[in-house]
Amino acid sequence: MLTALDEGVKGGVWFSLIDKVYAERTLRAAWQHVNANGGAAGVDHVTVAMYERDLDRHLATLATQLRDGTYRPQPIRRAWIDKPGSREQRPLGIPTVRDRVVQTALRLVLEPIFERTFAAQSYGFRPGRGCQEALDRVKTLLDAGYTWVVDADLRRYFDTIPQAPLLQRVREKVADGRVLALIESFLTQSVMDGLDTWSPDEGTPQGAVISPLLANIYLDPLDHHVAKAGFEMVRYADDFVILCRSEADAQRALSLVTAWTEAAGLTLHPDKTRIVDATPRGGFDFLGYHFERGSQWPRTKSLEKLKDTVRAKTPRNRGQSLPVIIDDLNRTLRGWFQYFQHSPRRVFVHLDAWVRMRLRSILRRRHHQYGRGRGRDHQRWPNAHFAAQGLYSLTTAHAAIRQSV
Repeated sequence: MLTALDEGVKGGVWFSLIDKVYAERTLRAAWQHVNANGGAAGVDHVTVAMYERDLDRHLATLATQLRDGTYRPQPIRRAWIDKPGSREQRPLGIPTVRDRVVQTALRLVLEPIFERTFAAQSYGFRPGRGCQEALDRVKTLLDAGYTWVVDADLRRYFDTIPQAPLLQRVREKVADGRVLALIESFLTQSVMDGLDTWSPDEGTPQGAVISPLLANIYLDPLDHHVAKAGFEMVRYADDFVILCRSEADAQRALSLVTAWTEAAGLTLHPDKTRIVDATPRGGFDFLGYHFERGSQWPRTKSLEKLKDTVRAKTPRNRGQSLPVIIDDLNRTLRGWFQYFQHSPRRVFVHLDAWVRMRLRSILRRRHHQYGRGRGRDHQRWPNAHFAAQGLYSLTTAHAAIRQSV
């Protein structure tokens, strides 16, 4: 298979793949991914830890069912999660651990086949690519004068992908009927939402392991269509921008994308899709950052999400010791800085001061005082006090990064 991936297969279509899916090494590799990712139990209430206790038997059963064609996915458990900075909620599909193993095995087999021809401007859920590479590309294009931006938003993309055209795009490279049937079974498997159970006739569930790959397969023709027209697009899953040198080019790019999405059975959000000049005040958001006037910093929702997390970890009545609280905070602050390290220094100075205020407020409460840490609290518990306790400093981390460049 590796040789065929390098050299291609006759006609570009794969006819025998199911044996690669149920191979023991594939299922064990899939289990390792599922185990590493963790996650909640599905409708059968079987956790990752419970599944591991009898792993050999579970994997042998899956191999037999996939080989015999008797495997059937269980219903997906639907959960609703809050959208940061919004009153809306996003549906999340949680497959059982058993189904996550099979979906991962399927992805491990299919992904290399489609990766060979995926467009360069696609960055989401692809090996060796990610948000940072997409953000770097946006910054490079802005610096090169591509400052007119089509800021696009596909309305409910994962929930509205037409299933028949999606399967047809998979068939362009896969002719194994059992693999195609397996994919279709995941697209149509029933969903349990509370006491209600229903079967979808469109979309691919958010939360399912196979969904990101299928989503990329469906949008890959758009990537090539835009590139062939001479436009610079940067796409991360269903979130993408097209960067142009002029407003007229941006208008043409938007018209092209609008026509393509309509023909593909998708919808651009009318209120969230717009053309933006990135040089004056205003700018645009992409992958958690705000881009404006040649600079970038965390968008408002990203800052509020961080603050909400810090607030949850620093209630004034938290009874643990300060070092324990700080250790808990540091895990959040380090991860946040790793992603937003390319922001201006002022962002980190402000956040460091705000985090210390939260900690001073806890200490005030312990001294039978109320309200936010302020005034003389800065002398009582100076910045050096928190540094001595090991508090992670975003400003210091930023300075170290700048010195190393």
